[in-house]
Amino acid sequence: MANVSVYNMEGKEVGKMDLSDSVFGVDVNEHLVHLAVVQHLANNRQGTQKAKTRGEVSGGGRKPWRQKGTGHARQGSTRSPQWKGGGVVFAPVPRDYSFKLNKKEKRAALKSALTSCVQSDRFFVLDELKLDEIKTKKFCEVLSNLKISKAVVIVPEDDQNVKLSARNVPDVITASVGTMNTYDIMKYSTVIATKDTVAKIEEVYA
Repeated sequence: MANVSVYNMEGKEVGKMDLSDSVFGVDVNEHLVHLAVVQHLANNRQGTQKAKTRGEVSGGGRKPWRQKGTGHARQGSTRSPQWKGGGVVFAPVPRDYSFKLNKKEKRAALKSALTSCVQSDRFFVLDELKLDEIKTKKFCEVLSNLKISKAVVIVPEDDQNVKLSARNVPDVITASVGTMNTYDIMKYSTVIATKDTVAKIEEVYA
């Protein structure tokens, strides 16, 4: 069973906490983590790129010169790809890049990412993270106390003060237990959660 330190908002260690092996101590499956990251990026692609082929550009209906006797190479249209204003060879067309990942695979990838964070000491647990008002400066002070600059902060869904205080901080995003994903956990160098949210993660993903 993994054991991590618990810190307060001043950055001081105030205790220890055991983490569930079913979520934070699984065998890391790098292949599933890779698939989850690729799927996240692919599903975010708009897929609206479009260019015209030689059959779609206007003009070029007449043969530019006769077949033989001019000294030029034979040409059938001024809209062939080698001509200025011609069509694009194998032009891209709008398409859907998204693909499906099974629910069990997603959960396994997320657990692998969380386990990787714990193993590499990138998982920080706070006894509490409460702000009385929406204040970015206060939130930055907490990060400074923990010596953290780039992080995913797992917060309760109804905690608007922390969410809005962190909104303008570069390289910091907030997520709830239900919206956190493998891509964000692997992208940001640190994951921050309170004891309550850790318990919630273990309850949902165990």
